[in-house]
Amino acid sequence: MLLLKVDEEIVLKILEMDDAATLFDLVENNRSYLREWVPWVDTNATIEESKAFIQSTREQHEQNLGFQCGIWFHNQLVGVIGFQRIDWMNRNIEIGYWLNAEHQGFGIVTKSCQTLVDYAFNEYQLNRVQIRCATGNKKSCAITERLGFMKEGITRQAEFLYDHYVDLFMYGMTADEWKVRHSIETHRDV
Repeated sequence: MLLLKVDEEIVLKILEMDDAATLFDLVENNRSYLREWVPWVDTNATIEESKAFIQSTREQHEQNLGFQCGIWFHNQLVGVIGFQRIDWMNRNIEIGYWLNAEHQGFGIVTKSCQTLVDYAFNEYQLNRVQIRCATGNKKSCAITERLGFMKEGITRQAEFLYDHYVDLFMYGMTADEWKVRHSIETHRDV
């Protein structure tokens, strides 16, 4: 089982079937909040659909095509983060995430993303990580910018959100850029 310790408060771990009710409750309690930026909220309307999501993510992990982890803050499930389908030929991946409204503003997603970027480059030896954010989703865009991702462009009308299309910013980071960035941060801390 994949388990990544982000810090003393945050742990990322592969979702288990036993997490389905907790995951469903988390989505249910944040449905209107999540609906503003994620297109899948209406497809998670029952605990059975949460179980199906967890099963599909476990199969994704078993096939070495990526993974989805619960974000656990003080042993409480507060969101999900993970690698979308890994492109092994081109050695790149996209990170996706969401966090419940109550836990916004504590750096949980920023720290979790940093851990996954480290994992992508150090464990999987990938060359590129990308994150797509709706152009209007200022909080999500701020996360990628804090991490030093380069804004590479806009994909127009790339995601359908219930009754309208939104444009997405594409952010990217290469392994070389990440190593340089961490080298500079390490020297700054000394």
